[in-house]
Amino acid sequence: MEHIGFIGLGTMGGPMCANLLAAGYRVTAFDVDTHALDRQVEQGAARASSAADAAARVDVLLTSLPRPDHVEAVMADAGALAALPSGSVWIDLTTNRVELVRALAADAPDGVEVVDCPVTGAVDGARNATLTLFLGGPTDVVARIKPIVDNLGTVISCGGLGTGNVVKLVTNQLWFIHAAALGEGFALGMANGVDIGVLWDAMKESVADSFVARHDAPSVFAGHYDPSFPLDLCLKDLGLIRDLQQGVGTELPLTDAAHLAFAAAGEAYGLDVGEMHVAKRLEDATGLSFRLDGNWTPHWEK
Repeated sequence: MEHIGFIGLGTMGGPMCANLLAAGYRVTAFDVDTHALDRQVEQGAARASSAADAAARVDVLLTSLPRPDHVEAVMADAGALAALPSGSVWIDLTTNRVELVRALAADAPDGVEVVDCPVTGAVDGARNATLTLFLGGPTDVVARIKPIVDNLGTVISCGGLGTGNVVKLVTNQLWFIHAAALGEGFALGMANGVDIGVLWDAMKESVADSFVARHDAPSVFAGHYDPSFPLDLCLKDLGLIRDLQQGVGTELPLTDAAHLAFAAAGEAYGLDVGEMHVAKRLEDATGLSFRLDGNWTPHWEK
């Protein structure tokens, strides 16, 4: 089996690394958060002393980092890319800027291949290996690394390098539009006399059904609004989506409206709060409450 390196052991990366260990891979791990690294070492990972040390020792390196600038800092500034040995593959699981992934690939040492493979499915998907992964890269390299990432969920091959991130950002584009609309639907129904539980049941059993309605609405009902994915990351992804809009050649008004809604939530509540504060702004504006009694186990605990 390939010797795996894993850099970035946070909310998503930690569970993914643990699943690779459970699948029997030899994993060398690194994170600047020593507690996160300790957790993986306790599960069987070898400890790297730095990002470059992790890269130098493995056949396949995976990175799972919050932002494109973190990827650039790790792979370029910290020397992980230059440390990769010939014949190795770097898989970037980060939701990233397409141009950056391609620029780093162009700077990779001779004999090093690069694929982008951003993921979706939230923390429960990472924990339970039920993520969806969007894989972009050369066909032969994709064939080599697919058995590895198959251990993390369902893999969709998207095309050449960078297309994985394009597809991921399209899925996030629609997710953010749905998330911004959810609170408006609750507000419209409740302001006209319908119970929120009835509204939710109707959404799930009709053309209004969506991942957001089923997966994210409970975080609104519980009142924590899903702190596992903060508004800061929503706005980061919306900025990446806006970059892609430049190539469309026309306006995308629903996408722009979602961006404005999330930006308004960030201004009202700060950037470190949960993503579904985009719905809380409707509660506060209308004086309605979207609380609903129920056993709303946070998805990251499932």
